[in-house]
Amino acid sequence: MSQLPLPFGHAPRFGLDDFMPSDSNAPALAAVSRWPDWPDRVLLLVGPEGSGKSHLARIWAARAGAVLLSAEAFGGDIDGLARGNAVIEDADRAAVPEAALFHYLNLVRERGLSLLLTARQLPGAWALATPDLVSRLRLAPAVAIAPPDDALMRAVLVKLFADRQLAVDASLVDYLALRLDRSLDAASRAVAALDRASLDASRRITRQLAAGLFGERRLDGE
Repeated sequence: MSQLPLPFGHAPRFGLDDFMPSDSNAPALAAVSRWPDWPDRVLLLVGPEGSGKSHLARIWAARAGAVLLSAEAFGGDIDGLARGNAVIEDADRAAVPEAALFHYLNLVRERGLSLLLTARQLPGAWALATPDLVSRLRLAPAVAIAPPDDALMRAVLVKLFADRQLAVDASLVDYLALRLDRSLDAASRAVAALDRASLDASRRITRQLAAGLFGERRLDGE
């Protein structure tokens, strides 16, 4: 009787040693690493989905002892939150309560705390209805993190395969890097899909397997 492959989990790791520096993320890494000597109490980290914002935010949170919050989870006991450093991820989401965020920004500065905000766009492009909040956010320095370049995509793919103890040829890494959307999430999804297909077919991961799974189209992780 054949055995079903077991779905082992592969949780992403967000330590400093797991972050892969490149030209595309060097300015953001440098800005975050300058804490606690930031030029302002608030720093905006701006970049597209899958560029590494969350990883950098977690590196900083571990160093600064900061609480990690999503825009949806932000709100409630603002005074209690403003007793330590914090990260608000995806702060440009429409769900963020504007009055609470404005009050919190004031408390962060009054109490000498530090706040890291991640977003896809600069504050001027957020769907905000409170002019004073937009003005307050624009006072904060912003640093951009670009989509992964070719070198980073290849390095990330190699690491993702290695984390799963999967041996693949360099030609497969090149094949994927040329077709994947420039996103760390897309790379992760592609490696997970190949791992699953390899287990299901009881065969090693090759370019032929990748072509059969994804075809010759450009891979966008969808």
